Amino acid sequence: MSGVAAMLREIASIGRDDARGGFSRAGYSDADRELREWFASHAEARGLDLERDRNGTLWAWWNPSGSTAKAVVTGSHLDSVPGGGGYDGPLGVASALAAVDILRGRGVAPSRPIGIAVFPEEEGSRFGVACLGSRLMSGAIDPARALALTDREGDTFASVAERDGLDAAHLGADPDRLAGISAFVELHVEQGRGLIDLGEPVAIASSILGHGRWRVTVDGEGNHAGTTLMGDRRDPVVAAARMIVEIRDLARRTPDARATVGRLEPVPGGTNVIASQVRFWIDIRHPDDVVTAALVSEARDRILAAAAEEGCRADVREESLSPTVDFDLGLRETLRTSLPGAPELGTGAGHDAGVLASAVPTAMLFVRNPTGISHSPDELVEDADAEVGAAALADVLRDLAATTSDAPASAANMMAR
Repeated sequence: MSGVAAMLREIASIGRDDARGGFSRAGYSDADRELREWFASHAEARGLDLERDRNGTLWAWWNPSGSTAKAVVTGSHLDSVPGGGGYDGPLGVASALAAVDILRGRGVAPSRPIGIAVFPEEEGSRFGVACLGSRLMSGAIDPARALALTDREGDTFASVAERDGLDAAHLGADPDRLAGISAFVELHVEQGRGLIDLGEPVAIASSILGHGRWRVTVDGEGNHAGTTLMGDRRDPVVAAARMIVEIRDLARRTPDARATVGRLEPVPGGTNVIASQVRFWIDIRHPDDVVTAALVSEARDRILAAAAEEGCRADVREESLSPTVDFDLGLRETLRTSLPGAPELGTGAGHDAGVLASAVPTAMLFVRNPTGISHSPDELVEDADAEVGAAALADVLRDLAATTSDAPASAANMMAR
């Protein structure tokens, strides 16, 4: 079977974005479907039992002993941010497939099932809510709210999911499936410089910063760019510009805070038109959830004040919020034993493993990114490090799948559903 680097080269043309650079692989898009087909072909080539659950997550199961013990699961996602890199998500999926090959090559016969999960819409680039698939499965989002989400074209998640073969009436929490998982370990490209500075190829994750997304809508008065005097304008673009600078300054004054406005949409968007409305999205992160809440509260006050000063109105609405996650201590101890000497690093990036942490023991591995850049075409993992990461994941899965201390669970039933 092919290694991680070779598998990633197989999908290097899928979803390539010539305008932005990198890849644009939105959830439930043609590129996303092609990537899922790629994963399915690799799972079937390995004789893994393939299924898609009612929330759109793909599962590939290795159960050589016929065990009904709780499963050890790994995996990640295949979608990307607009113009993203080629490793955020796919590295974890390809590494999971490679880890199965490594274990089989070593003659390992796990005592419990090993599953590979591919979660949909992790980035939230289409419907605005990150980790939508794992949120639905774990009950972290109300299905009614999820179904009402819309993309930039105005299509609801309900309609898109139905066209993709899902039954909208059956989306939502899946406690039986979660009960059949003993541990979830996600391998991911590091989205920072920790491993570069440490000179190590692989790290164990310790925590994920609390983070959330808020949508700001600023309403002003649309008018003609040439006939409207400057003193007569109620320009939401000017108001939004003031708000964005205020948000930046607020985060700069708060130790360990991050605040980003990466998406801004003026309506109607004409060059010679004063906009009638502007929508923009704020991403706020901090390790202390109390501080995050305070940041959001102060940002809202400053937004409303800036809108009023420009003769506009503003509305701030939460789209998603994830508290700070400290990964399972017992599972981290197992990873330390499996990977002696591996450093431990926290991350400011959100992941499906963070969402699932409220329901099952979760952990993460990071693989060195020599650029230190992510969510960008400059994101990188060297081929040699990718293979080291897959071998480390194999070691972890071997040790986690070697124990049979839990009671018989529903892994076999999950494969039958």
